[in-house]
Amino acid sequence: MRRCAESNMPSRSRSLGALVAALLVLPAAALASDVPGEAPALSPRIHQEEITRRTLTLEEIRRAGERVFATPFNLLDGLGDGPTDPRDPVSPGGRPTLEDNGTFLRINGLDSQSCMECHALVSAAEIPAVMGVGGAGGVSANAFPRVLSMDLADRAGLGFASMEGGRNINPPFLFGSGGVELLAKEMTAELQALRREAEANPGRIVRLVTKGVDFGVLRFGAGGLDTSGVEGIDADLVVRPFGRKGEFATVRAFDLGALQFHHGMQPVEIVGEGVDADGDGVVDEVTVGEVSALHIHNVLLPAPRQERRSPSSRRGGRLFREIGCADCHVPVLRTRSRRLPVSFPEVETDPGANVYRRLNLKRWARFPGAGRGVAVRLFADLKRHDMGPDLAEDAGSPLDAHFTTARLWGVADTAPYLHDGRASTLTEAILWHGGEAERARQGFEALRKGERRALLAFLRTLRTPR
Repeated sequence: MRRCAESNMPSRSRSLGALVAALLVLPAAALASDVPGEAPALSPRIHQEEITRRTLTLEEIRRAGERVFATPFNLLDGLGDGPTDPRDPVSPGGRPTLEDNGTFLRINGLDSQSCMECHALVSAAEIPAVMGVGGAGGVSANAFPRVLSMDLADRAGLGFASMEGGRNINPPFLFGSGGVELLAKEMTAELQALRREAEANPGRIVRLVTKGVDFGVLRFGAGGLDTSGVEGIDADLVVRPFGRKGEFATVRAFDLGALQFHHGMQPVEIVGEGVDADGDGVVDEVTVGEVSALHIHNVLLPAPRQERRSPSSRRGGRLFREIGCADCHVPVLRTRSRRLPVSFPEVETDPGANVYRRLNLKRWARFPGAGRGVAVRLFADLKRHDMGPDLAEDAGSPLDAHFTTARLWGVADTAPYLHDGRASTLTEAILWHGGEAERARQGFEALRKGERRALLAFLRTLRTPR
């Protein structure tokens, strides 16, 4: 049995507690009939056929995706995992809940009812803060994937609170993600072509450069494809710009994992149609069409903007380049096309496979045109870099010190900074840099006070969408 109210509570409170406890032990699918007036929160449902057959307009699909993004899922939707799996209590599906509350865990996921809970901060630079769909999250919204335990009292005597395994992640905003995904897909397509060139020319060293970003070298030899010279990307040469470690090639791929991890909502395309994978009494918790609508909504969120620059901020922009910040924080990358292809099912090594829609990012996400493509002023290179020991995580991964270059567009509005939100100011964030960014950090430290103010004034022209 789930825990119910304490015995010393007033009788009315005990009755309410008993009702809540009774609801928690009921199979979620039975709640609708046993508790009149309750229903799933996500409605109406949407299916992939409605999208691929064009029975819905793009605006209708976008709005359906916004519903998926902003709906607070409940038990009838499939919120939460089912019974704890003693063989694997860490992965989505069989995680325990905090104090046996039946739904939430907070550390290692099961931490929210909707995407909106953690992605709603449009500008922290305004007082009060500006809230809206697709924003970032404050420190209170941090996620802790795969954390097994925390030593909050520092019983180990380390001088700080520590955690075993896992990571601490501050939620970024989603604005402009369509441009980022289009860049990544075009870069992946070019890198796959370079791979085929290497395979067709044994012994030749092929340099992996796409859109001006250098990912190292590739060579096909007697032992097969030699990827030891590949830098800042996985050996499969797929650009994965989403996730601080570069884990996800597309927003859709990220969404699939986020639905399971944060909400315990099982997507049909992962677990199968009619399958209750987590044993919570609900099937078809998120349809293929709902994931597609969510994907389309997210990639059509508007691009961040840059304010008109003052003489001081223009000087700061020059200093930004001179001290080496722009080596990784590349101010602008341009696409060949204005249309982002969205696919189901996705094939990471072939971004052109199974495309069911092409989205005009200039029209829908307000990206500036650049020839036949768009200009993505992201201030990043979509590449992983070693950021040094001070920023390294302790998750037991070879990539503990490696992070994809933070996209600086919108940085004026989105404190706190860095992967875990540890920096409350831009100066702090810069001074935490090390590893491959050591030279740029030293360059910033060497600036005179007026030069630092100018560089920070430049960064503060990079704003989220109005």
